[in-house]
Amino acid sequence: MKQTFVIVFVALLALTSGLAIHIFNKPAEIQTISLADITLPDLKGQQQPLSNWQDKFLIINFWATWCPPCLKEIPDFITMQNDYADQNIQFIGIALEEQQTVAEYAAAVSINYPILIGEYAGAQLARSWGNTINAVPFTVILNQHGQIIHRQMGEITQAQILDVIEPLFNKN
Repeated sequence: MKQTFVIVFVALLALTSGLAIHIFNKPAEIQTISLADITLPDLKGQQQPLSNWQDKFLIINFWATWCPPCLKEIPDFITMQNDYADQNIQFIGIALEEQQTVAEYAAAVSINYPILIGEYAGAQLARSWGNTINAVPFTVILNQHGQIIHRQMGEITQAQILDVIEPLFNKN
């Protein structure tokens, strides 16, 4: 009897988790973001408005060095930044921790895209963009008009990113 209860409990937990992931990762309603209103410091402490990268497809990833799935995504982001920069794609990392730790990690793995330091402001920004459970990694993809076209809680793969952005290449 106890074993049956455990099996039913685990099955319900798995079902609930699967439903939550499906709900949170469904296509985003169109939400236009004013990039000029969002400014965060870079790794050198210089304030950078996200409008520096307007008119591009933006893949904005909220992450932390203490998050294994976050670190797993970064090599793909580095590769994609190299491979797709000429197609108007810009990755931006928003780290949700202190500057020195992030700067050391970014230098060690040669991150080739802008890294901004979000700390609390970054967590609030992610929340306002749909990260209702404060998960990392959390990725938002914006089109060239500053509209959120995809939200992803949890790890995102290169294939998932391409599924979102490749159909847009021919439209713009």
